[in-house]
Amino acid sequence: MYSPCHCTRLRTATRKVAALYDVALEPVGINIAQFALLRTVARNGSLSLTELGRQLGLDRSTMGRNVRVVEREGLVAIGKGKDQREAVVTVTERGQAVVRKAEPLWEKSQAELTQRLGPERMQLLDELWRLL
Repeated sequence: MYSPCHCTRLRTATRKVAALYDVALEPVGINIAQFALLRTVARNGSLSLTELGRQLGLDRSTMGRNVRVVEREGLVAIGKGKDQREAVVTVTERGQAVVRKAEPLWEKSQAELTQRLGPERMQLLDELWRLL
């Protein structure tokens, strides 16, 4: 008997949702993962790689790779923290401008996803996120 894999279905759904946001953010030259990174740092002023990874649910090595991509684009700067072993990320002026341009596009994607799924499913999504 065929039994669908819950993990595969969730991963597929996640890719589809990410693609919706990626298309919307394309005019500013970033994807949803980069937007989340920039927005999180911008809201905090600066964050260590460890804390940024914790807030985004990514391990430190993945976070480091993702940060280096946006650093090459001039959107963030990486410096040393109080503990010289810790890298600290800050958003550059260029990065701030990208976040400002991207936010309305992100908000439009949020509204589109909410409209497509409906309030009940959005509530279920929020509950699922909290449970996991």
